[in-house]
Amino acid sequence: MTTPPAPEQSDPHPATEAQGESPPASEVTSSAAADAEQTVVARPDVSSTVDLSKSLAEDGDPDVGRPSPARAAPPLIPLPSRAEEERPHRARFLTFLRLLGGWAVLGALAYTMWTPGEWQNSLLLWVALVIVADEFGGWFGYLALLLGGLGYLSPTPPPAQWLIILPLVGGALMALLLVKHSGGVLVLPFAGLLFAGTLLAVARFGPKFDPTLKLPSDDTFLRSALIAMIAGLGFSLVRQLAGLWLRRRAQQAEAPALPA
Repeated sequence: MTTPPAPEQSDPHPATEAQGESPPASEVTSSAAADAEQTVVARPDVSSTVDLSKSLAEDGDPDVGRPSPARAAPPLIPLPSRAEEERPHRARFLTFLRLLGGWAVLGALAYTMWTPGEWQNSLLLWVALVIVADEFGGWFGYLALLLGGLGYLSPTPPPAQWLIILPLVGGALMALLLVKHSGGVLVLPFAGLLFAGTLLAVARFGPKFDPTLKLPSDDTFLRSALIAMIAGLGFSLVRQLAGLWLRRRAQQAEAPALPA
């Protein structure tokens, strides 16, 4: 007995041909034209813009919305004057003159102490040149003071009186230089009084302690030492006063002119 054939079953999920197929070109063109007609370009409303500066200023910030302050120009550096440009050259030239004068005085004193001569002349030149050399710099004065003993190194020994002159006058000169270096013009009289007082005190009381000590009370000795001291301090006084006047004049020339 043969079985009859099974009936054909329909597909439970029939494929929709309309989904996979694209619409015709004419329909796409017509829809795009319709969309273009409906598209409206949105432009911002000028009246509806927000003023940020105004809103921030209302919030309490006073600097917002104001123009930035103008920056100050950097100060101009004035050009140096002619006096300021010449000042270093003038200082170097004065230093050269000071060194030249100091070494010249030391050379003259060394020659005087090396060559034999009368003790009066050696004493006069020694005291005067020590004070003059000190005007060219402090160490020039002390070097000149040491040159007082140079005669003992020369072939011709100094006179016998120099054994008393060297320590006595050398100590008085050292005291004079120390007082002189402690100030300016005002201390020069005190330095001279100290030098003269030392020699006069030794001349007055020296023979009482040593009867053989007669040179300090000799008139030639006192005259030579005191005249040399007065000449040296006079030169120092003139030099210091001239220096003060020149510095005062230079300061007045460099000072700016006052407005009328």
